[in-house]
Amino acid sequence: MLPFISRFRSYSDNFETSTPTGKFAFQMMGAVGELERNTIVENVKMGMKQRAKTGKHNGKLPLGYQAIPEPGDSSKRSKQVVVMEEEALIVRKIYELYAGGRGLKSIANELNHSSYKTKTGNTFSTSAVKEILNNPFYNGKIRYNRYENWSNMRRRGKSTEPIIADGRHEAIIHDALWEKVQFLLQKKSFTPSRFFDGGFLLSGLIRCPKCGSAMVANRTQNKTKTGEIVNRLYYSCGAFRNKGSSVCSANSIRKQEAEEEVMNRLTLVLSKKSILRAVVDKINHRLTTRTLPLQSELSHIRSQLEHAVNTKQRYLDLFEQGNVDKSLFTGRIQEIQAKIIKLHTEKTRLELELAEDNTSPVSFEQVHELIRGFNQILTAATFEQRKTLLHLFIKQITVNKSKKIDTIELSFDENLNSFFSSHPVAATADSFQCKQERNRERIEIAI
Repeated sequence: MLPFISRFRSYSDNFETSTPTGKFAFQMMGAVGELERNTIVENVKMGMKQRAKTGKHNGKLPLGYQAIPEPGDSSKRSKQVVVMEEEALIVRKIYELYAGGRGLKSIANELNHSSYKTKTGNTFSTSAVKEILNNPFYNGKIRYNRYENWSNMRRRGKSTEPIIADGRHEAIIHDALWEKVQFLLQKKSFTPSRFFDGGFLLSGLIRCPKCGSAMVANRTQNKTKTGEIVNRLYYSCGAFRNKGSSVCSANSIRKQEAEEEVMNRLTLVLSKKSILRAVVDKINHRLTTRTLPLQSELSHIRSQLEHAVNTKQRYLDLFEQGNVDKSLFTGRIQEIQAKIIKLHTEKTRLELELAEDNTSPVSFEQVHELIRGFNQILTAATFEQRKTLLHLFIKQITVNKSKKIDTIELSFDENLNSFFSSHPVAATADSFQCKQERNRERIEIAI
C-alpha cells in the first residue's frame, strides 16, 4: 500500500474563473477579504474615538506641541504631549493679534516678516492662521471626528457632532482669550455681498511677474473727488493676497485691460493664417535650435555613463579574483559610484528637458484645425463655458515688468481635431474636460 502523502494547494493559483463555481468561490473570497478590511477599519476608528474621549490626541500635533516618551517607559511606546515654548510664543502672538482686531492677512504678513514658520516649515497663509485660531487643542481640548468619510467627501463631509473632550495636555491659550477669539471669528464669518457685476475669466491663468504665482481676483472700492463710489477690478498676485508683502507684491493688472488684450490677441491669431504660420515657424525653429544641442549632450552623457558602469564592473571582477588591494579598491569604487550618480542625474535632467520641449516639429495644418475648432466653440459659449475652455487650452499667461500681458501659452491635444468636428458648437465645457483627461500628447504654442 502506497504511503499517504499530504499536499498543499494554493487556491489563488488554481481558480477556474471561467466556470460558475470558480467565479462564485473567487467572489466569496473577495467578499470575505472586504469584510475583514472593513472590520479592521471600524475597529481602528472605534479605538481612535475612545482615545479622543479619554483626552488623548490622534495624529499629528499642531504648532506649539511635541510628543515625548512617558517618564519611566523603557519601551518608549507611551507618549506624553508637552508644550514647545518657542512655537507656543507664535501661537500666543496669533491669538493676541486677532483679539486686538487684526485680520488674518495682516497677522500672516507680520509673522512672515518676522521669519516665523508653520509646523511644516512653510510661510504662514491666511488659511494657516485661521486653522490655528479654530483649533480647540490650544485651549486644552481634544477634537476628533471633525470630518466623516474623508476618503470620499474630504472637507465637504463635515460632521455635525464632532468629539470634543478635555485633553491631557497643557493649554497654551487660556479660556478668556479663547472665548474672545471665537466670538470675533463668529462675528466675522459672513460672506460680504458682491459689489460688482461680471466674473474673472483669467483667474489662475495669469502669472505674477515677480514670483510666478497665479494671480487672483481683487476688487477695490474708492471715492472720487465728487464723492462717487467707484469699483475697480484687478488681477493681483495670489501669494501677496494670501501671505502678505513679505512674500511678494500685489503687481496688479486691470481686469478689463488684461481680458481685452488676451481676447484680442486670440482673435487676431485665430483669424489670420499668416500670423499663425509665423508663430508655428518660430516654435519649430526654437525646437530645432534648442533640442539638437540637448540631444548631442544627452548622447555624450549616456556614453560616459556606460563607460563608468563598465569600469565599475571591471574593478568588481578584479576584487573577486583577489587582484586588487582592498584599501585602494574601496576608494576607487566610491569615486566611480559618485560619478555614476552624477551622470544619472544629468541624464535625467536632459531627458526631462527634451520631453518638455516636444521635439517633434509642429504641423501648421494640425494647429490651424485645432484653433479653428476652438474659436468656433469659444465664440458661441456662455461665460462659464468660455472660462472653462480658456483654462483648458491656455497653459499660462505671463506679465512683463510694465504690468502688461506678455505671452499667452496655448496647449492643445494633438488628436482634438476629430473631437471639434464631431461635437456641436453648444457642447458643454464638461465634455472638453473628459476629453482632455484622456489625451497626453500636446501641442504648445506661445502667442
